[in-house]
Amino acid sequence: MRQDESVNLYVETIEGDPARPVLVFLHEGLGSTTQWRDFPAGLCAATGCAGLVYDRLGYGRSPGLRHARTVHYLHHYAFDELPAVLARHVAGRDYTLVGHSDGGSIALLHAAEQPAGLRGIVTLAAHVIVEKETLAGIRAARVAYAEGKLRGLARHHGDKTETIFHAWADTWLRPAFAHWDIRYLLPSIACPVLALQGSADQYGTVAQLDAIAAGAQQARVRMLEGCGHSPQQDQPALVTELIRAFMG
Repeated sequence: MRQDESVNLYVETIEGDPARPVLVFLHEGLGSTTQWRDFPAGLCAATGCAGLVYDRLGYGRSPGLRHARTVHYLHHYAFDELPAVLARHVAGRDYTLVGHSDGGSIALLHAAEQPAGLRGIVTLAAHVIVEKETLAGIRAARVAYAEGKLRGLARHHGDKTETIFHAWADTWLRPAFAHWDIRYLLPSIACPVLALQGSADQYGTVAQLDAIAAGAQQARVRMLEGCGHSPQQDQPALVTELIRAFMG
């Protein structure tokens, strides 16, 4: 039996209308609850929804990683950890996932299982394939980290920073991970999908949006001009309005 690691995860909740779905926020590959800044609170206020923001295992104020990562780490977060978090904190209510980067990929994987209560998903710079641009961006981040230019990560991850950075970068840069591809799951996603990406995203191209649009059953996609890898930080007002309109 797999241990329920969700018990010790750091979780924050935002109050909202109980008749509306809960917005569940899934952070990026080097992210955390604090790195969302005030975006979750603002989106919940704009939509009237309650919110759930949490640090996945290995991140932020949650416990550190307990095992070395494999090429299936995103599947683990989507199929094991996220359902446990939902069972513990959403308690049978309807919910919508809002996932950034790794979190967007996790949202897509989770949605392919067609879980009860899932009303829709929003992805911000999600990956469904590994592109040469993705790997180039990660190699640049690894150089920046080695040169001490990413010291700010320690404010969010504390003594877990070194471990989580290399767990992210080294996993994506493994030769075997170049074959990672979740397009085969996209046709199983029955709920509505809103996929957003920045035109200046250093980790991916329009190929990611094209794949989501071609694969998911009910996908709306939009490229945001002049926006980088974090649309919710670069263009928060536009992203909030697009999500509000998507949710109705």
